[in-house]
Amino acid sequence: MVDLDIQIPAAFDPFAEAKDSGTAKENVHIRIQQRNGKKSLTTVQGLRKEFSYEKILKDLKKEFCCNGNVVQDKELGKVIQLQGDQRKNVSHFLITAGLVKKDQIKIHGF
Repeated sequence: MVDLDIQIPAAFDPFAEAKDSGTAKENVHIRIQQRNGKKSLTTVQGLRKEFSYEKILKDLKKEFCCNGNVVQDKELGKVIQLQGDQRKNVSHFLITAGLVKKDQIKIHGF
C-alpha cells in the first residue's frame, strides 16, 4: 500500500493566548457601567500593583474635573472608579503618562 502523509488541522483555540500566562502581557481594562438615567461610571482595572492608585486617581480627578474613588475587589484587586464616560480620556492619560503602552489597553463598553 501507499503511505499517505496527511496532516489533519488541529482545532483553533481563540483563548490559547489567555491560557498561556507566561507570555501573556498585563492588560489594562477600561469599562463603562450604566447607572440610572444618563449617569455612567468608568472603571479602570489591571494596573500594576506597584503604582500608587491614590496618586493616579488624584491626577485623573484633577485632569478631567470629575469625582472618583479606589475600590478594593476580592477577585480583581484595586479598581479605579470615575464618574461619567471617561474611557478615551483615561486611555490617553495613561499612555501620555507612560504608565502603560497603547497595545496593553482594552476599552470595553457600548
